[in-house]
Amino acid sequence: MSLKKRSSCLLFALVAFVAAEPSSLHAQRLPGGVHPEHYSLTLTPDLTAATFVGEETIDVALDRPAATVTLNATEIEFLSVRSGGQSAVVSLDKDKEQATFTFAKPLAEGKATLAISYKGILNDKLRGFYLSRTKKRNYAVTQFEPTDARRAFPSFDEPALKATYDIALVVDAGDTAISNTQIVSDRPGPIAGKHTIRFATTPKMSTYLVAFLVGDFKCTTGKADGVPIRGCATPDKVDMTRFAVESAEYILPYFNKYFGIKYPMPKLDMVALPDFEAGAMENFGCITYRETDLLVDAKTGAVPAKKRVATVVAHEMAHQWFGDMVTMQWWDNLWLNEGFASWMETKPVAKWKPEWNIPQDDARDLDATLNLDSQPTTRTIRARAETPDEINEMFDGIAYGKAGAVLGMVENYLGEEVFRQGVHNYLEAHLYANATAEDFWNAQTATSHQPVDLIMQSFVTQPGVPLLTFSSQATNGIPLSQGRFFLSKAGGGSTAQQWTLPVCVKTAGKPLCPVVTPGETALALPAGTSVPFLFANAGAKGYYRTAYTSDQLAAITASAETGLSAPERITLIGDRWALIRSGQGTVDQFLDLALALKGDSSSSVVGAALDKVRSIYTRVATSSDRERLAEVLRREFAPVYASLGQPAKGESYDRQQLRAELMSILGTAKDPGVLAEAKGLANRAYAPGAKKDRGLDPILTDEAIAMTAANGDAAFYDKVMAAREDQSDPGAQADALRTLALFRDPSLVTRTLDYAVSGQVRNQDSWIPMVMLLNDRDTREQTWMYIQRNWDKVHAQFTTNSGGRIVHAAGSFCSAEKRDEVASFFATHKVDAAERTLAKALDNIDDCVHLRAAQEPSLHRWLGAQTKQ
Repeated sequence: MSLKKRSSCLLFALVAFVAAEPSSLHAQRLPGGVHPEHYSLTLTPDLTAATFVGEETIDVALDRPAATVTLNATEIEFLSVRSGGQSAVVSLDKDKEQATFTFAKPLAEGKATLAISYKGILNDKLRGFYLSRTKKRNYAVTQFEPTDARRAFPSFDEPALKATYDIALVVDAGDTAISNTQIVSDRPGPIAGKHTIRFATTPKMSTYLVAFLVGDFKCTTGKADGVPIRGCATPDKVDMTRFAVESAEYILPYFNKYFGIKYPMPKLDMVALPDFEAGAMENFGCITYRETDLLVDAKTGAVPAKKRVATVVAHEMAHQWFGDMVTMQWWDNLWLNEGFASWMETKPVAKWKPEWNIPQDDARDLDATLNLDSQPTTRTIRARAETPDEINEMFDGIAYGKAGAVLGMVENYLGEEVFRQGVHNYLEAHLYANATAEDFWNAQTATSHQPVDLIMQSFVTQPGVPLLTFSSQATNGIPLSQGRFFLSKAGGGSTAQQWTLPVCVKTAGKPLCPVVTPGETALALPAGTSVPFLFANAGAKGYYRTAYTSDQLAAITASAETGLSAPERITLIGDRWALIRSGQGTVDQFLDLALALKGDSSSSVVGAALDKVRSIYTRVATSSDRERLAEVLRREFAPVYASLGQPAKGESYDRQQLRAELMSILGTAKDPGVLAEAKGLANRAYAPGAKKDRGLDPILTDEAIAMTAANGDAAFYDKVMAAREDQSDPGAQADALRTLALFRDPSLVTRTLDYAVSGQVRNQDSWIPMVMLLNDRDTREQTWMYIQRNWDKVHAQFTTNSGGRIVHAAGSFCSAEKRDEVASFFATHKVDAAERTLAKALDNIDDCVHLRAAQEPSLHRWLGAQTKQ
């Protein structure tokens, strides 16, 4: 499942948690002794009444004679249950989401068949078998991961209990159905005005990967390596699926070759759903998507939108091997699914579109993940998860970002081909079965003959981030020490932790990657190794922070633009800012570095530095200091922006991105010329009949619109709202919703908040403007007051995950008073599955308070020195 973790969406997805205390409801696992082998399902949905009827048989194997069979079911009304000629009495345990069938005569050991008739509801919670709506009609669609197949059919709803499936859907005459496999028959009846669509038997797979979708979907088609590929959507949007199909046509052969195992399904369908909470879901052979993560205009779509679609398509296609064909044994090893897919999602896209600068994106994502994992409230990659709430909380920045980054580090250490062969061996050993973390790292260790097991175990079973601190080079190597890094001293955690990890050093030739173990005090390099300057993260893949001596840092900085790659320069920036946040440096040092990088040739490097400058502007600077800092930013960056000139046809993506980064920081600094230019571009984009004219540089136009909205009036707000109401382009609709959250006029902030809770915004999206407004220093207080005063309306919009996002955004405050207020409010206004999220939010406030107190004097002094220039 994709949570959309690219840099622009880290706000929404990368939320980490402390390991949970054992829950009082931990006994939600099924009792065992009964193993499903095959399901036959026939479902008849009523899209008007929002109900469905199900007929089901489950072929099972019993380890011993049993008078009871327990499986998962919730929101299901049982009509009858039979086996071996006898009926069962059904008892329900709502808390455990289980049903127990009791038979007067015990079922014999061995094979048995359960025949179940039942009915259920098509809910509005975006999980299970649910309704998705457009203005024209209803659709019936599914989302079962992690524990919601039980809402659609009684099942042994645990990932290790794999089975095969025969699925049939009885649907209205004008509708079609899509499922995991291809259609094998389509016949009228048995109900007048309906037809029955049957699908081929599936491979052995987990319940959470089953999918069935009903509606008037239309599709575009393609093919790769003999596999039919379809991109499907509601009829009005089907033309926007072509780029996703094109992406899949490149990615599928890439994965076939990489894994050395052919794509296992007879077809690949990718379906955009109007209502969908996650980014996408890897149902075996039938991948479902949020519309904005599949649909984009193949001809006119901007690079960021196409990049998003391509990486999400790659993420979900990677799951067809990691997760679908080979599945984790239990949810504590979710990272085996999501970490692998996160690591793989950019590999084919980077090869297909090298001009998109994917490695730089990876470096920025790694920096954000390291920050996330460097706070006191974090967890181990493998963590206890027993209840549905605990399992849902596992879908976070640790399972995705950290796990993927650790895999990238190990690959960088072993080399791509050795690592690839280890991946192949792991998959081949567990085809259509389940696996554990040990299975993976043992396969890599056996293939490479390197200590991969020790490296991965130290990262999978320990929380946090290593800090490597170097001293001046000695005759026996480069002295170093390691310990756990905390982003702020406010957490007060122990730093004594140590890891086994590869440290890749840049040399005059090929990088060297010696493995450092706990207790080692020097980085040993072969005699005669030429190290022009010490840079201990060659390739920018290391899952650690680095601290150098002042002389070492000066040598790195002097050679950075010519001696380091763009991803390596991004890691340098990230490490320096992280150390300053932890108290091992001062803001003035970072601002000097940022100004030195203003002419860097890479937009991603400049953007990474400016992200940190914005943090200083919003989190450290007082109101008067913000004005003085703005003066410096205008003085230093306006000439760089001017030197780029006006957009020209055929410009590279990197140049477009650089121009937008510079416009953004100058907009933050309220440069009058740039604000006027932005207003002109924004007005042209929203001129009558323009249909959002984005000119020669769509990335710059999008930045101009955002900047103009931040300073915008009601007239411009109305233009954005009109764009929001145009449903022809889901991406433009989503952009407009986010733009509404950028307006800072108090009356317009209220309009946006009222709109978010009005029911006019889909539940999957209603949290977005509230979170954005909470994260903006200028609108935070008003938004927080609104949420408290309108809690019932706000709470009514929450889905499984969105409530926790509001709680997390409340951690953007920066005072002890607000910390207490946030804690007090959520103590009496509970949000499902958000207790640990609240702890993290409070940590974030503490960190900000500490950062401001520690760094404000340094900023003040630096600004004083700059004023004299």
